Amino acid sequence: MLKPYPRDAETRFDRARDGELPLDAYAALGDGRSVALTGADGSIDWWCVPNMDSPPLFDRILAPGSGGYFSITPLEPFTVERGYREGSNVHETVFTTAHGRARLTESLNSSSAGRLPWCELARRIEGLEGRVRFAIRLVFGTRGDRVCPYIVPNANGTIFHIDRVLGLFRHSEGVRIEEEADCAILASVAVAAGDSEVVGIVAGEDEPLVVPKIADLAERIDASDEEWRIWSRHLGYEGRYRDAVLRSALTLKLLLYSPTGAIAAAATTSLPEGIGGPKNYDYRFAWIRDASYVIKAFLRLGTHAEAKAAFTWLIRRIDEQGALVCYTLDGDRVPGVSEIDLPGYRGSRPVRVGNEASDQFQHGVYGDIFETAERFVAVGNILDSRSAQTLSRLADQCAEGWRRKDAGIWELPEPQHYTMSKVSCWQALARAVELADGGHLPTTCRDRWARECARIKDWIEANCWSEARQAYLFHPGSDALDASVALAARFRYDSPDRLRSTLDAIDRELGAGPYHYRYSGMDREEGCFLACSFWMVEAKALLGRTQQAEAGFEALLAALDRNSGTYTEMADPRTGAFLGNMPQGLTHLALIQAAATLSDIAL
Repeated sequence: MLKPYPRDAETRFDRARDGELPLDAYAALGDGRSVALTGADGSIDWWCVPNMDSPPLFDRILAPGSGGYFSITPLEPFTVERGYREGSNVHETVFTTAHGRARLTESLNSSSAGRLPWCELARRIEGLEGRVRFAIRLVFGTRGDRVCPYIVPNANGTIFHIDRVLGLFRHSEGVRIEEEADCAILASVAVAAGDSEVVGIVAGEDEPLVVPKIADLAERIDASDEEWRIWSRHLGYEGRYRDAVLRSALTLKLLLYSPTGAIAAAATTSLPEGIGGPKNYDYRFAWIRDASYVIKAFLRLGTHAEAKAAFTWLIRRIDEQGALVCYTLDGDRVPGVSEIDLPGYRGSRPVRVGNEASDQFQHGVYGDIFETAERFVAVGNILDSRSAQTLSRLADQCAEGWRRKDAGIWELPEPQHYTMSKVSCWQALARAVELADGGHLPTTCRDRWARECARIKDWIEANCWSEARQAYLFHPGSDALDASVALAARFRYDSPDRLRSTLDAIDRELGAGPYHYRYSGMDREEGCFLACSFWMVEAKALLGRTQQAEAGFEALLAALDRNSGTYTEMADPRTGAFLGNMPQGLTHLALIQAAATLSDIAL
């Protein structure tokens, strides 16, 4: 469905004036291996090739003056309508100028047989009315002066090289090449009503490259669209807010790394949580927490193939390497952080590659894994004996170590007895007992798990509840609140009156319009964390405050209606501007869970 961008007709975006586009100007394209961000002015400013966690081919979103990009932009002033095709991740942008209208249709292509063995970005330009002229710019970045791009003409085309990536710029006959140089390929095209031209990139890394006909690229745009629609039609969701749920499900599908089954937390690095601040992190890895939540969302939507692939990947990683906080998309340990000499989005530095979270200890991984396993068998699936043994070992570890301090859900540098970490330990052992009672896990240590589960509950009630605040605190000894405590309702933590009172306190102290900050004090450092607000909606619904939950959910949908449906991690509650990495899986899956709960679909 096409909508104007920006929504407010009085607002205009201008890259030349502002230097960068707002983050809500971007929509995501994907093929199950990589994700590209395409801007409202027709410029693709982020694309890692060949994989989501590869170095970027296009990185202008982090380096406005020197980064790589692939733009198709009208030569005259224009207005924009844009959106995804229904049930698809193929995206359309309609440009209107004083002399005509034209449609740009974009796809990271697949085929009827699945993901292509190369990366194929296809862009079709169609004239709708009058005549529209476009400038086409394919500019190669240097990744912070770490590489030197170059081109090599041969009998089969002009090949561009950027470090280990090689590719070709493909185009139809109506596209006029103006310049080919090591740093850029410049072209132009004009379309009148009924005209259709196609441009695209075929790329790979350290591998021979197929050179498809331009007609094949064009055909695969529509073939990819049909494959997305077939997948969407098989979603088992019949609840409320179906359009929003479908769009979020399609976005989550983009983050499912099909070569291994891993689920990336987001497709970008270093988009800031606060403009100009240092909270810029690399999210192109698979967190146990995010993967577990996405698996549960897929199960709730009836997409069992994706849920099974992701769950199998997760269990195997835990079996091989232990319960780390996060892994690479290939299942290895996440590399340590290094910094790239780029200016960052709107001057927000540093730009980081890698993440230090994998070296942290977090109790939350136990609850996430066991909740996922319990949901997996609850819908009729079964665990194999090796997975059952792995889970039993994890339950023993949780029972033995729950009294330790940890980094908490927010991966903080100061270890504490975080309330939500203890709730996660309670959750893990409660689910382990249920799995054992259901015949899915060995029962050898079942009684010990049950006793420790009860001890954790007693400890939480004695140490984490504040009579003065009438709320569960961030951790004992603190006066701060933590919005993630809302998840305790979904985790079936049995203290409904205290949870309701805690939600009231979170709304009062962490709420900002329809949004919520993560925990006390974050209003001075970052935007509101979008998943927290959806967690609050879901918790209210589960605790019997249905009307309040519905009103909150609809207010969130209205506030987030700024683009085609690609959401970030955070938003500025004062301006509505999107902040943080994108597309953010945690945001989209929290939306799905809240909508499903409001629709009375079983957890």
